[in-house]
Amino acid sequence: MEEEFEDRKQKNYVNRRSIMDLGMGVIYTGMGLLMVFAGKVGLDAVFSEPFNYIFGGICLLYGGFRIYRGVRRNYYR
Repeated sequence: MEEEFEDRKQKNYVNRRSIMDLGMGVIYTGMGLLMVFAGKVGLDAVFSEPFNYIFGGICLLYGGFRIYRGVRRNYYR
C-alpha cells in the first residue's frame, strides 16, 4: 500500500515537471525567435542587433534543451 502511494506520488511529480519543462521550453524558444527576428517585427529599437542575435540564440538553445528534457522525462535515473 505504501509502495503504491510512493509510486503514484513519483509519477505525479514526473508529470508535473515534464509539463513545466515543456511549457518553459516553448516560452524560451518563442522569446528566442522574437529576439532573432526583432528587426523584421519592428522591435529592434530596444536593443542592438548583435545583442538580439546572441541572446536570441542562447534562448533558442536553452528552450530546445528544456523541451528535450520534458519529452525525455528522465528525472530519477
